[in-house]
Amino acid sequence: MTLADKRILLIIGGGIAAYKGLDLIRRLRERGAKVTPVMTRAAAEFVTPLSVGVLAGTKVYGELFDRDDEQDVGHIRLARGADLVILAPASATRMGKMAAGIGDDLAGAILLATRAPVLLAPAMNPAMWTHPATRRSLETLKGDGLHFVGPNRGEMAESGESGEGRIAEPLEIVAAAEAILGTGAGPLAGRHILVTSGPTHEPIDPVRYIANRSSGRQGHAIAASLARLGARVTLVSGPVALADPPDVSTVHVETAREMLAAVEAALPADAAVFVAAVADWRMEGDAAHKIKKGPEGPPSLHLVENPDILRTVGIGPRRPALVVGFAAETRDLLENAAAKLERKGADLIVANDVSGDVMGGEANTVRLVSRDGVEEWPRMPKGAVADRLALDIARRLAETGRP
Repeated sequence: MTLADKRILLIIGGGIAAYKGLDLIRRLRERGAKVTPVMTRAAAEFVTPLSVGVLAGTKVYGELFDRDDEQDVGHIRLARGADLVILAPASATRMGKMAAGIGDDLAGAILLATRAPVLLAPAMNPAMWTHPATRRSLETLKGDGLHFVGPNRGEMAESGESGEGRIAEPLEIVAAAEAILGTGAGPLAGRHILVTSGPTHEPIDPVRYIANRSSGRQGHAIAASLARLGARVTLVSGPVALADPPDVSTVHVETAREMLAAVEAALPADAAVFVAAVADWRMEGDAAHKIKKGPEGPPSLHLVENPDILRTVGIGPRRPALVVGFAAETRDLLENAAAKLERKGADLIVANDVSGDVMGGEANTVRLVSRDGVEEWPRMPKGAVADRLALDIARRLAETGRP
């Protein structure tokens, strides 16, 4: 367990994102941490101390002037007894108070008194996050040595607006805590995982190509999530407008044939996750010069099939222990995914309906199709889908019994 016996003081701040604290407690305890929860008065308007206490398995602290707790200067005892203090969510108001050194409640007093590292997970409306006052608070707190995770981009639960301000997912916060405490080996430590992402571009002539609308966001997010769980990740990426994920070895390619060559060069691997939307066809021979309009009308494009990368690996001699494919469909989603599972030699197909805003969007709704059946997931930001899938991959690899 990566956080075994680490003492984490979790301050749950006010805001709708407070509900994420419940899952965060569970994730921390799964990794062996001892979690002491503190709730602000505002947090108690969103989640109950009873729920927090049940999940943490201990008392929930909330009042600075509690007669019993403060007989032995409880806020100092709590502050000094932690290996790490996490504030999630961290509101603009709380960040402003911290930057000004205000400790007018239990949470504030602990944050002033602690000698442990402090990790903040901000969550607020995008306009509040970008406000000059919040940016000043952020820079002050960073200068004081505090750590931050997030916020992420996405839709705000309370307003429906979209932008930067969503709280980091619980697994992201856990990964940040592991990194701070130097315990981040992760459940995928020692594993090599191959991921493909993005589209491929198949040349027609020097200025045109065949492609699709894949942004690469989901594949890149999966590569990053696997790396945070300790895996050595090789990402083979088609042309995307995204930065390479941190702590990931990224190979850039253009065409399907280049992607297959890079995939084969990256083997062997413990698992392979084929997220890339590879073009099914390419030109039989791309033109050496730009094809010009002529009086005879549009030219005929002679297409041939591209290599099937998923099937090549899924039934190949160097097949990883776990092969995961993606099925992007606009109709008959589950039927097509089940057929792909068998035809391609995969263990798992992540099926998503792309008839809406998935291609290029920030959220996804997926179903996991395996020989055991279908598992439906709710609509989530692509980062959350990636975190959940990375944990599922870790579980499945552990169940194979292979070292």
